[in-house]
Amino acid sequence: MAHLRRNQLINRLSDAHLVKLGRRYARGRLVDVGCGEKQYEALFKPFVTEHIGVDHPDTLHGKSKVDITATGYEIPVNDCEFDTVLHTSVLEHMEDPERALRECARVLKPGGNIIFLIPFIWHVHEAPRDFYRYTPLGIRYLLEKTGFSVRELSPVCGFWGTFGQMLTYKLYKYPILRNVPSLTDRLGLLVQLSAYLVDKIDFDDDWPAVYAGAAERVAATL
Repeated sequence: MAHLRRNQLINRLSDAHLVKLGRRYARGRLVDVGCGEKQYEALFKPFVTEHIGVDHPDTLHGKSKVDITATGYEIPVNDCEFDTVLHTSVLEHMEDPERALRECARVLKPGGNIIFLIPFIWHVHEAPRDFYRYTPLGIRYLLEKTGFSVRELSPVCGFWGTFGQMLTYKLYKYPILRNVPSLTDRLGLLVQLSAYLVDKIDFDDDWPAVYAGAAERVAATL
């Protein structure tokens, strides 16, 4: 649970973005690629009729919520099976992101949407399967190349939010603080709250930790 305390700022901001995106673009049958424990199942429940979780057999997360065990490159379902794809903090772990997005386009009905979270500034995590970070230009390029039209693309936080989140992770790396977890948790929460407030005053969208967005499947996969 420590990682949840470290991530409270980004998680809360990401959830707020996903609620807005879900309200606008989620519908029908949703496939959650890289679902883990389906942390967004309750969030998307008001917007969809079904939430199908897909994760690979070597996932580092629990498997109790996984409905289909498969990689994000080969999901064993028919073409045009789903109305919505949820792809949160997954693309950085795919060594072939273009192939991964083509598979998302394949399983989506024309006019269906992919809703995503994609990191721009983040530490190495879930190694050795951590390959890329993405600018907004790179995100648009990949989506448009694989049959999507971007509908929304927004930074989840600005410079101070990113700085506060990274500083919180750094605090947890000091042995002297790790030995007093209650103190580290309090310091981390204080840093994240301060970063959130300063971000409100001085928002610089050149430095987001994560981008959130949605794109429509408008063309057949190549």
